[in-house]
Amino acid sequence: QVQLVESGGGLVQPGGSLRLSCSSSGSRLDYYAIGWFRQAPGKEREGVAAISSSGDITFYADSVKGRFTISRDYEQVYLQITNVNPEDTAVYYCAARDVDDFKKYYGTTYYLTPAKYDYWGLGTQVTVSE
Repeated sequence: QVQLVESGGGLVQPGGSLRLSCSSSGSRLDYYAIGWFRQAPGKEREGVAAISSSGDITFYADSVKGRFTISRDYEQVYLQITNVNPEDTAVYYCAARDVDDFKKYYGTTYYLTPAKYDYWGLGTQVTVSE
């Protein structure tokens, strides 16, 4: 079973950048498709990016395209965020899905849907403020 740990959150000024990391203390992370989600106070959890287990397919929510980049290596999955704004303030979670059928659902919001994921980290807080 995979146990996910997010890191890299913190306080960042508007217009700045940061990189979040997702690692596993259990099973190898490269077995899983991974999604990044965020949840702001009083709002539902929303998917922002996802990547296939091999890393060859990525998908983004329209609201973050051009500013968020998801990537992965053997051990971690990353979410690079550029030109942050206050609306990016949220707890960011990574999640893993047992089944990687990314190609089947490419072009849909399937992999940005929280209910499609099996394992979750505890999240890392990102606060965008002067």
